[in-house]
Amino acid sequence: MGVGADDTSKDRTVPDYAAPLPIPQLLTSGRFPRTGIPGTGRTAFRRGFASGTLDPLRLPIPVLTKALPVAQLPSQTPARILEALNAFQRSAALKAAIELDLFTHLGRKSATAEELSQACGGQLRAVRILCDYLTVHGFLQKTGTQYQSAPDAALFLDRNSPAFFGSVTAFLHSSPLTDAFRDITTTVRQGHTQLPGSGTVEPNFAGWVDFARSMVPMMRGPAGFLGPLAARLRPGAVRVLDLAAGHGLFGIAVAQHNPQATITALDWAPVLEVARENALAAGVGERHTLRPGDALQVDLGGPYELILVTNFLHHFSRETNVHLLQRLAAALAPGGLILTLEFIPNADRISPPMPAEFALTMLATTAEGDAHTFEEYAGMFEAAGLAQNEMLDVPASTQRLIISGR
Repeated sequence: MGVGADDTSKDRTVPDYAAPLPIPQLLTSGRFPRTGIPGTGRTAFRRGFASGTLDPLRLPIPVLTKALPVAQLPSQTPARILEALNAFQRSAALKAAIELDLFTHLGRKSATAEELSQACGGQLRAVRILCDYLTVHGFLQKTGTQYQSAPDAALFLDRNSPAFFGSVTAFLHSSPLTDAFRDITTTVRQGHTQLPGSGTVEPNFAGWVDFARSMVPMMRGPAGFLGPLAARLRPGAVRVLDLAAGHGLFGIAVAQHNPQATITALDWAPVLEVARENALAAGVGERHTLRPGDALQVDLGGPYELILVTNFLHHFSRETNVHLLQRLAAALAPGGLILTLEFIPNADRISPPMPAEFALTMLATTAEGDAHTFEEYAGMFEAAGLAQNEMLDVPASTQRLIISGR
């Protein structure tokens, strides 16, 4: 029904000033009149366009609401906002490509969508759409009908590459982690995770076995830095506690660089099975023992010349960390050191990006965790009697290492 049909009310009559203007004049005049329909809060629309003209009553409501000359039109677009809101699609597409071994089938060569669909066992149209999407986002490159992996994708997402990184999806996309981010609104209102209990720090949280098995590629670099450094800091026959050992890579790296070091790995029993497998595979099984239990409660043993605390303190509040560090300090041998690997943002809490963003992960997955700053960590160590604290950047990593002693 047209505006004003079957109604003689003058309020609903399209005014003369709303007559269509030529497009150039409309864009430069700053005159974007609109006609309101009384009592509805709606704007009237007129059907059809005259040739070469725009009907101002057909303009989008935001334009009608506030007209600006071209020179004053905002330069911003909502593209970044839409990209963020749709980010889950990108991660889902990349996860699918990894699970389909798309990058492995490509290797260092190129292939068509038809060839890839046969290799991956996917439907042709679907594989073509996925490949085009991955090309848009830089994971693939396309020439004609041929696709090939981008250099970083070829290095990190091809299972035949020694730097294969794709296994991390098993943990990063596991249901506990994705579930934790489904209702951040409630999490912010309540101030803690929506996962059961304390979230990922619940006793024997099953996700840590997935972590231990899948996150090894992400920790190889930091372990390769920590191992030789620890051997230089405390050479010789040293006893090492690998707290919350997980996959065991850090204790194993120390043992590999110091043939006299003995390692005690502490974690939940199912997780320690993974650490044990890795220690045996690395050839250090004879110097690698297991101590199952809760790091906050179990007898730590000792004394130790070195204690490794890797990616653990971020799960807890200052109070819990001080309690734990007091226990660790009591287990240190004279002259012993604690090496703490963490995501540590600067004091401004917004840089570097990855450690700063990690705070949200802790909010979503734990009851009291955070990405603590170095100043905060130093205060925790000092409260536990460890007054000497130094922080190092870990090369080729977003993590930092704190060396602490009395």
